[in-house]
Amino acid sequence: MTLCNENENASAVLREEHQIILRVIDVLKKLVARACEGRGFELEAFRQCVSFIQYFADACHHAKEEEVLFPVLESRGIPKENGPIGMMIYEHKLARGYTAVMAKALDDHVKGDDDAAEQFYAAAEQYAELLTSHIFKEDNVLFNMGDQALTPQDNEKLCSQYCEVGCQSFGGKKKDELQRIADELCAHWSGE
Repeated sequence: MTLCNENENASAVLREEHQIILRVIDVLKKLVARACEGRGFELEAFRQCVSFIQYFADACHHAKEEEVLFPVLESRGIPKENGPIGMMIYEHKLARGYTAVMAKALDDHVKGDDDAAEQFYAAAEQYAELLTSHIFKEDNVLFNMGDQALTPQDNEKLCSQYCEVGCQSFGGKKKDELQRIADELCAHWSGE
């Protein structure tokens, strides 16, 4: 489980999680490209990617941002309405929509729907593009603003709250189990 070191700020934990998410997005993009080239529809790997996205990226990571970090940033003067926090929340909602389409498309594919694979590819590409841009904006704009606005006490409290969120179960799996799924996906598919 990731905790803040004495010399770290709360954004470092989220930036580290971003790197894990980006690695899985890279695998997802490679799997889609592989399938579009006619080299197979890797159903189980796609399911693992979607499950990771639902539980690690959204239920764990985005929950830390929306429920823990963003309210503190807003209290320190970073605007939500018509501001960077509101935009990040909006993009989280878009990402959830693409994830729902991917999950449904996988179910439909198993049921024999001929259009399901194309629906999955489109949603996966939209998700990958959105989240890659979203993570860049958080890491390089919002978190930098937060680093300037947060007090040492804020950072300490946020890290403690991140730990509480990380100790929960997401889809029946703990955060470290979800990270292992990411590691296994990357180990198996990154060379593609």
